[in-house]
Amino acid sequence: MLDKELSDFTANNKQNLGLISLNAPLISNLDVWVNIALIKQYHENLSKKTAKSLALHYLQRYGMEYIANKRNSALTHKERFIVMLLRAAMVKDALIVLDRPFMIIPDVQNDRFIYDALQLINDSFKECLIFDYTWFKDRYGIINAEKN
Repeated sequence: MLDKELSDFTANNKQNLGLISLNAPLISNLDVWVNIALIKQYHENLSKKTAKSLALHYLQRYGMEYIANKRNSALTHKERFIVMLLRAAMVKDALIVLDRPFMIIPDVQNDRFIYDALQLINDSFKECLIFDYTWFKDRYGIINAEKN
């Protein structure tokens, strides 16, 4: 059921979709900065130099510029999640979709890490939706909190 809902949502929102999912992995033979920059290069014709600078800028927001030249296999779960998040945020007017995020970051027990990661780039996307099983709803206490 969850896969069907995600598939339907994806089909209806292709234009601005920034999907973070194990089913949409990083490109393993490319450096981190290229995985992030590729979206802007391909969709907005940004030069390699400009796109790399943008990718490095976003990695610096997380204090993670040191991973720029690493490949997917050399990343921790948290680093991989951040790179996937940044890649998703590079989509113009991004609608970020997190597909079962705790499968990507299994060493994280609640949504604090996800919430903090999103806050650092909240100027880079329009909306963020999480697709996960209802029995995990207690793990999303912070994100689901109502705004005052």
